[in-house]
Amino acid sequence: MEYKAVDQLRELADVHHAPEPLNRAARLDRWAELLEQQPTRMRSLGEIEFKTPEERRVLRVAGSPLTVAFSDPVLRADGLQSDMLGDAQTYFGLSERQVHRLLCSCMNGASIAGDVAARRIRSFAEPQSRLQTVALAGGAAAALAAIPVLLRLFG
Repeated sequence: MEYKAVDQLRELADVHHAPEPLNRAARLDRWAELLEQQPTRMRSLGEIEFKTPEERRVLRVAGSPLTVAFSDPVLRADGLQSDMLGDAQTYFGLSERQVHRLLCSCMNGASIAGDVAARRIRSFAEPQSRLQTVALAGGAAAALAAIPVLLRLFG
């Protein structure tokens, strides 16, 4: 193999630098943006909770949110292998519960609107903020419950 500098290679071919790989949040955000641009509802995946792990891994439905993701050249170039559930679950770093909530027909009916799917995907991207909201709500409820006790003690 012969070593050539990038400048020398440019004389022989079009040289492009590979883009930086997307992190999980950027992948999910890109997918959400693509889904928001969908003018029609997309097909859900049929009752995935009743499929074996092997069946879930290779499950695909034309016209689903997974098809939208795989049709994007940026996500494919970044490593999305197919529009099969297992490949998308691995690539986007989704749990079984998240996949079920996002794609299953028992949660969405036969189809799902792009903006609904996009909101769910964005909620998966920032689980910390969701946990903080739950913690704050729990703390506020505890504080409100303590008011009558405090009033009896100090009132």
